[in-house]
Amino acid sequence: MRRSRSSAAFVVKRTISTSPLLSQRLKQAENEIVQMFKLPTLNDHSGSSPTPGTRTERIDRSVRSLDERFLRILKIFKWGPDAEKAMEVLMLKVDHRLVREVLRTDVDVSVKMQFFKWAGKRKNFEHDATTYMALIRCLESEGLIGEMWKTIQDMARSACIITPIELSDVIKILGKAKMVNKGISLFYQIKARKCRPTSNVYNSMIVMLMQEGHHEKVHELYNEMCSEGICFPDTVTYNALIATFGKLGREDSAVRLFEEMKENRMQPTARIYTTLMGMFFASGKIEKALALFSEMKDHCCTPNVFTYTELIKGLGQAGRIDDAYHMFIEMQQEGCKPDTVLMNNLLNILSKAGRLDDVMKTFKEMESLNCMPNVVSYNTVIKALFESKNHSSEVASWFEKMKERGIVPSEFTYAILIDGFCKTNRVEKALMLLEEMDEKGFPPCPAAYCSLIDALGKAKRYDAASELFQELKENCGPSTSRVYAVMIKHFGKCGRLNDAIDLFEEMKKLGCIPDVFAYNALMLLRTMKEHGLMPDINSHNIILNGIAKVGGPIRAMEMLDNMKISRIKPDAVSYNTVLGALSRAGMFEEAAKLMKEMSSNGFEYDLITYSSILEAIGKVDDGLTR
Repeated sequence: MRRSRSSAAFVVKRTISTSPLLSQRLKQAENEIVQMFKLPTLNDHSGSSPTPGTRTERIDRSVRSLDERFLRILKIFKWGPDAEKAMEVLMLKVDHRLVREVLRTDVDVSVKMQFFKWAGKRKNFEHDATTYMALIRCLESEGLIGEMWKTIQDMARSACIITPIELSDVIKILGKAKMVNKGISLFYQIKARKCRPTSNVYNSMIVMLMQEGHHEKVHELYNEMCSEGICFPDTVTYNALIATFGKLGREDSAVRLFEEMKENRMQPTARIYTTLMGMFFASGKIEKALALFSEMKDHCCTPNVFTYTELIKGLGQAGRIDDAYHMFIEMQQEGCKPDTVLMNNLLNILSKAGRLDDVMKTFKEMESLNCMPNVVSYNTVIKALFESKNHSSEVASWFEKMKERGIVPSEFTYAILIDGFCKTNRVEKALMLLEEMDEKGFPPCPAAYCSLIDALGKAKRYDAASELFQELKENCGPSTSRVYAVMIKHFGKCGRLNDAIDLFEEMKKLGCIPDVFAYNALMLLRTMKEHGLMPDINSHNIILNGIAKVGGPIRAMEMLDNMKISRIKPDAVSYNTVLGALSRAGMFEEAAKLMKEMSSNGFEYDLITYSSILEAIGKVDDGLTR
């Protein structure tokens, strides 16, 4: 009986749900939605209003209709049945303008995405490139890269027409998102099916590839552009290509494009002239750079601050300090205002030339020229003061002045100060600055540690130096090779030969043995001899191995020859070390001779090395196998 009563109750509920009373309530809800978002009448507004019946008034009412009613519904109800019902009640037509307006408004991006999908399913409506691009830009601004790429793919696969403008914009968007390979794929997909690229499209591709370091692909795309004959390079194309060749170090190719541009009666921009000048300075062709500067002015192409920065920097690096300073004067006479970057370059040039008075004078000029000094400016002055020695006592006041002006010291600032104080025998002050660096949250700076370790070593505070070295290794993993070299040098000086050799072996295992450290290893041998401590065969073999890896087989052979005439004679390890270097360098004839010499001295050569030599040259002297 209970079950039947329950069923009856259920039937009663269903009867109530379809009653006329609720039907009236639904109509009332519709009216409430309309009333809730009803536009104010003209009498409700003060001030002027559009003239009734004019086009302006019709557009204004349409936009107000969208902004003041439907968008408020979207913000309150999000997207769903209520918003769909509101569209019906408000009789808003789903067209491209409506979709674009919704996507431009300040509602949640998830609402925009749902609305976009819903609109795409409406009868007699299909998204076009403008609505796709509106959603793509929304997704980009919200950082929803995955959804953005999916929408781009949907647009490419759709039947909508994609113009070169949209294609260029999408490539730029993908470039910003570092999605270069996807950008290339999309370019060829759309190019093959629905869009003939213009110069702007190619330029967007070239700039994207250049910014991400795909320099060879840039040249390939340029050749493709020229060979198709549909569109031709413009100044933007040439500018990107010349900059690319500059980064590749292909000066001849850049110059050839520059001449081609002029042959096509295009005026090179200041940026193109500046790029080429920088290339000439980098290759030491100072006069060519200056000739290009004269040509630039002759062709009424006004040099800008970037041009003068390149000139000043290039002349300074060439040691022509007075000419660089003259350029600084000339640019002001020509009405070109310097910026902080240019001033910092000038400060650096004067500092390296040891012209402290000019450094100070230029620094004082910065504020009057509206070039506010930054951390780089102060770093340069502080370094110049230390290098002048006579004025190093002023450094502390400059450091305080820098902080008072709200300029936050960088890691490099501390490295300069620590190095400077170490070199002026103020090690305690340097140690205090290292503590300050740590307190301010800077990561351990190998350069600063290196200066302190060297200073402590010179002061014969070997334990303190070793402690700092271990601290550096613990805090930032394997240290730089320079720090290892300093520690090896000081271990050698204090007679801790085993520690020095162990450290050298550790450095070798870490793979940080550039030329300078092979040199330092040789210096260790000399230091050992100066202290009357003769290195053994193991010491020689460790150093020989480092030289073979860094200096190559020739230097390794030289050390082997020196060992033959010294007290420490080479052993099988010595010969195999050099043999391996010869084999890696492809010097198989020399390797064969050395193997014969090893055999005659009773040493066994490494079988793996021997096999590789046999494979490379196909045969070997019969005497080697005896």
